[in-house]
Order: sequence, then structure tokens, then C-alpha cells
Amino acid sequence: MTASAYDEILSRRSVKGYEPTPVPTELIEKITAAAQAAPSGMNKQPTAFIAVANKELRDELSRMNAQVLAKNNPAYNGDPFYGAPAVIAVLANPERPTYVYDGSLAMENILLAAHSLGLGACWIHRCKEVFESDEGKEILRKLDIPENYEGIGFAILGYPAKESAAPSKRTSLVRMVL
Repeated sequence: MTASAYDEILSRRSVKGYEPTPVPTELIEKITAAAQAAPSGMNKQPTAFIAVANKELRDELSRMNAQVLAKNNPAYNGDPFYGAPAVIAVLANPERPTYVYDGSLAMENILLAAHSLGLGACWIHRCKEVFESDEGKEILRKLDIPENYEGIGFAILGYPAKESAAPSKRTSLVRMVL
């Protein structure tokens, strides 16, 4: 691993505030290429990606996500995508035994690629529930994605607003036996 790749991994943060500036198509294409390069069980690549910069669909996905969030938190009345102008939904084929891991690896590649390209990003949950809904299934049909594909997560993307990145936390349990 190059020193710059290592530094990118350690400096990436989840961003929860964005400028309204659109994300250029070229950057979204680079990020989805990085997602497709993620490893997968037996190299089966059971993932699908929905890259959205269209404000109408972005807002619809945010609204649907907020509805799921409000089921457990009825007082919630916000944008679970934190104003990010673009989002990539990661889905995977549950017929593959490693689909959750495969989709998660693709998500990490998205987050790291966005950071390396000067964008902020954050993993947002509730993708599974969004695409299990009738509205979500209709979106999958329109985009010719098999209806059985399961949502793994949403990666929101954009130019970070000032002071919008989560602070660094390194609290994982680590034991070294050398």
C-alpha cells in the first residue's frame, strides 16, 4: 500500500453536511468504478449500484429513507441524506452467501474513492427497507434491477460544508499477539 493510500484511509471521515454544489458526473463515474473494483466472494460481483445526481430521485430516496427512520423515531423530520446532492445506493443479490460482505466492501471503496477525489461521503442505513417497499421495488423495476436485490446502504456524496466531518475515533478493540 502506498503511503498516500494509507493516509487516505486514516484521514477519511463521515461527512454530515454538504454544499449544494452538484457533484460532477466524471467523479460519480470514477467512484462507481471504484465500487465495482471491490473484492467479492468467489469474484461473483453480486452488487448493483444506483448512482443518483437527479434532484427529484435523490429527494424521493431521502423521503423514503426518512419514512423508515420515523417508524422508530416519530419526531424525526429531517433529511437523512444531510443535504448531499448525490447518492449511490448499493444493492446485492441475496442468492450469494457473501452478498452483505460484498456490498459492504463496495461501500468502503465508495467512501474511500470519494475522499480521495476531494468529496465528502457517509454511509446511510435503511437502504434495505427503502427497496423492500412498493415504491422502492418500482424504482428497481424502472432501472431494470432484479427485485430480489437487497439494499446494503446509501453512500451520500458531495462537497463538505465547513466543520461537517465526524471527529476521529480510534476505540476499536485491538490485541496484538506477535
